[in-house]
Amino acid sequence: MTTSRRPERTDATRNRSSLLAAAEVEFAEHGLGASMADIARRAGVAKGTVFRHFATKEELIAAIVGGHFRALTAVARGLADAPDPGAALLEFLTAAAGGQAHHDLSFLQTLTEGDSGIAALRDELHGCVEQLVDRAREAGAVRADITGTDVWVLICAPVHATGYVSDPAPDLWRRYLAIIFDGLRPAGAHPLPRPAPRWP
Repeated sequence: MTTSRRPERTDATRNRSSLLAAAEVEFAEHGLGASMADIARRAGVAKGTVFRHFATKEELIAAIVGGHFRALTAVARGLADAPDPGAALLEFLTAAAGGQAHHDLSFLQTLTEGDSGIAALRDELHGCVEQLVDRAREAGAVRADITGTDVWVLICAPVHATGYVSDPAPDLWRRYLAIIFDGLRPAGAHPLPRPAPRWP
């Protein structure tokens, strides 16, 4: 019995992964107008297979957003004890921006407001970012008045900046990440005009 079910579980896992990958492309290309039928077609499965994994489009979106939060949390945790805290923070921001540059799906996050599971994953990631920033600040790699929430707000900025450029180079976001990170450094820093926002 166990042996016969193993291929079914493997197929289900493969189908789920294919659906999530296809959904990311569809949402990136067509926004919220992406249909479940088109997602199924891109994944190479029947439409019914989509609904066996995700009962609604909202559930599918939550799975995508949650997956991104989990992936970034894993990156942040892997850098938590890095010997160079400043380099670790920059590496995290590079990984975050690089993932968004592939498919910028940050607009999907607003649709998961009120989802307690996604909120818990978001708070967990924010805590990891806060830890990276605290270590970088204590090491003198970033200015003393920078908080984890400041950096959280800036995570999407490098990729969003390229949206104002017609036909940007694929890695143009790296230029804006460098500008942002230089702004976090203590050298030449001026007092900030407003306090940092509070994490909700």
